[in-house]
Order: sequence, then structure tokens, then C-alpha cells
Amino acid sequence: MLIGYKLFAEGYSPQEMVRQAERAEAAGFDFVEISDHYHPWLNDHGHSGFAWSILAAIAARTERIGLATGVTCPFIRYHPAIVAQAAATTALLSDGRFVLGVGAGEQLNEHVVGRPWPAARERHEMLREALEIIRLLWQGGYRSFEGRHLRLVDAQVFDLPEVPPEIAVAISGPASARIAAELGDAVFATEPKPELVSAYTEAGGRGPRYAEVPLSWAPDDDTALESAHRLFRFGVTGWKVQAELPNVVNFEAATAFVRPEDLRSSFGYGPDPERHVAAVQQFAEAGFDRLALVNAGPDPDGFFDFFEKELNERVRALTPATPGR
Repeated sequence: MLIGYKLFAEGYSPQEMVRQAERAEAAGFDFVEISDHYHPWLNDHGHSGFAWSILAAIAARTERIGLATGVTCPFIRYHPAIVAQAAATTALLSDGRFVLGVGAGEQLNEHVVGRPWPAARERHEMLREALEIIRLLWQGGYRSFEGRHLRLVDAQVFDLPEVPPEIAVAISGPASARIAAELGDAVFATEPKPELVSAYTEAGGRGPRYAEVPLSWAPDDDTALESAHRLFRFGVTGWKVQAELPNVVNFEAATAFVRPEDLRSSFGYGPDPERHVAAVQQFAEAGFDRLALVNAGPDPDGFFDFFEKELNERVRALTPATPGR
């Protein structure tokens, strides 16, 4: 079991993201992963720095901790050739500590370049072609590709690591699980659903299984829930809504009737470590073995102290369920 920390780039400045990554390394986390957004989800967030610049700064300021995108859409806002180059450079700057997390994207971030938002099936087709292009470019040399949706013309990534980064593919069901098994090295999810792990393994996937665990630490329950509501109420809308809404104002409207108490069932919250461990355990029992802890509480440094004193040893002792059992 590896334990990571989610860098919530929509809620903090780029400088603070780098500081939190350094603090996460000192606290004993195995990796950090950062959201790759153009816009934040809600008005209260107020930030959305460029993930790749932040990763470069973290690579320069840390020594041991792994880095990952959680996750990048590699085919609308970016062309996969750019993602292939960015990932290769980040792998070099971090001495091989980087994992490329990819997914089918959200309209919130991708619509900014003026392209129509494709249906989910088409996005999966585009994701498959994007991964084929990235893999092709990582082989070296000049490469071209002609797909149904994407093209590559005489492109070469000149600075390549000796070992390509692992690719973790975000999955939400059987279709994306098949893409992960065929073209990825790992999976990435945000819900403790064993059927996601099963879909991946049944499709032939044998790699690491990443997931984000929602937590909210504060000295009292009410403060923890209020902070989770302020920062993460968008999460209760579900993945289909999160992928389709185009702007912050839409997420504000969609979450207008969400109450702090509505987050009790999905978050480990407050000062009680038992509640946090129970939240992490759900993901271990679902079969995930790379768990990124998301802190929706108001005090990042308080959460790091809480992790060191109360959570680190206990969550590492959890045993991921064997896929398929």
C-alpha cells in the first residue's frame, strides 16, 4: 500500500502547492498528485495554476516523493504530442518519479479552446488515440499518426527518459477500464467501487490501482464538514455531472441545495482518526493499493500533523483486497 497526498490546485496558489508538496514529503507521503485544471470548480476556490509548471517546481524542491497528474485530458485542451513532451520532461526533471494520470476530461476545462464537447463514447475513442500517439512518441524518432479524431505529423520528442513514465488511466466503467488495461500501466478512480477494479482486471489489467480518498480534518466535526462543503460539495453531483457542466456558475447552481451534513457519508471528517481510517479502508477493501488522501479541511498543516501522528502507520497497515475476490 502506497499513500499519497492530493494537491488541490483549484483551492490554493501555485506557490502553496509547491510548499504543500515539500511538507508532504517531510510528513512521509509516498507521492503527490495534482489536478490539471484550467478553471476551478467553485467560486470559493479561486485558483487554478498550470499543473505542469507546478510539477517542475516540485521536482526541483523535493528528493524522494513521487509526482502524478490526477488527471490530464490529453486530447482537447492539449494535443497528445504536447502531453507526451510535457510528461517526458517532467520524468527527466524528477529523476523518474513521475506518473502520467490521464482521463476523458471535463467540459469545465476543455471547452476553453472553442471545440464542441464530444459525447462520452467519442471521448473514449479520442482518449484511446491520444494514448496511442503518446506511446508512439515515447518510442523515439519522427512519428506520424492518422486516426479518426486525432493526427500527428512528423513529430519527435527529443528529450526522453530511459524508462517512460507509467500511465494511469481514470476509469468510471467497463469501457474506460478496457482502455486502461490495453494502453495504460495503472488505473485511477475516485469512488470505492470494487466493480471498477474487477472491470480492469477482467480486461487484463495488472497494474497499480490509484484512488482518491476524501477526508476533511479539523479540530471539531462542524468545522470539518463546513470546510468540506465549501471546498468539495461539487463532488456529490457525481461524475456524469462533473464531466458535463461547462462553467463555475453551473457548479454553483448544481450544488446550491447541498448541505454540510450531506457530506457525512462520503467523507472521513473531524478530529477522530477512526473515522478517517474507516474512510481509507473502504478503498482498500475495494482493491485499490495507491491511495491519495484529499484534505478538504481548512488547515493543511494541521492535516499533515494529524497524518504523521494518527494516520500514517495505520493506513499503511491496511491490506488491499485481491482483485476478483
